[in-house]
Amino acid sequence: MKILVAGATGVIGRLLLPILVREGHEVVGMTRNESAKSIIMEMGASPLVADALDRESVIAALREARPEVVIHQLTSLSSYNLEDNARIRTIGTRNLVDASQAVGVKRMIAQSISWTYEPGNHPATEEVPLDVEAPQPRKRTVDSVLALEQAVAEMPEYVILRYGLFYGPGTWYDRNGLMAEKVRRKELQATEGVTSFLHVEDAARAAAAALEWPNGPVNVVDDEPAPGTEWLPFYAASIGAPEPDIQEGSSRGERGAANAKARKDYGWKPLYPTWREGFPASLQS
Repeated sequence: MKILVAGATGVIGRLLLPILVREGHEVVGMTRNESAKSIIMEMGASPLVADALDRESVIAALREARPEVVIHQLTSLSSYNLEDNARIRTIGTRNLVDASQAVGVKRMIAQSISWTYEPGNHPATEEVPLDVEAPQPRKRTVDSVLALEQAVAEMPEYVILRYGLFYGPGTWYDRNGLMAEKVRRKELQATEGVTSFLHVEDAARAAAAALEWPNGPVNVVDDEPAPGTEWLPFYAASIGAPEPDIQEGSSRGERGAANAKARKDYGWKPLYPTWREGFPASLQS
């Protein structure tokens, strides 16, 4: 198929493009940076420059590419800026969906997140509603995720990948990432809040597999949702950081997510079944 990947040089895009090329697809990598064109070409894809926040730019890009499938991996993760990410999810997604519909794209696969479910005592399945009653600042994130998912669901065929918290090369949890530095400075406390993780390589492989998945949202997370009191000390030890301080309680909605649909119904098999294997494998110096 001819596939356009929006966010082609992001953490997931850089892993996804080579997978799609190896599988024999004709791949177009969309980026907003002229300087990234050579990176896309080195991965075997055709570069296309467009700013996802510029509606006319995106429409022009889709008219030029004429893809059969659009894979939406747009994020703004270079810094801890929730407002930028919210704009990408709302405005960027709206532009991408409208442009896709204008040129007759039938299928979209989109990156979402798995930690905006309403509060509960067990890992959330896909049937659990999003936390629309959340207070700020969480509400901003939930609202932007809702806007993304509702827009993508306008496509004739769509898969919404509710990813776990990324770790691995180029992420905040990489050895030299933003969170690793916070842990080294003991700025992150180990709480009872539950997190579902996902290695970025498994995220990319799931996006490629989703070309064959049925419509709807799916949690793409590892097998072991875990409280911070378990995973954070393990993570700290993996990067040679001091033991984190323990803090009682958790934040709203920190319940983790269940991956039974991806695992059992769709046959998805992560390379890193849990963070217990994944952290040491991806954090080696």
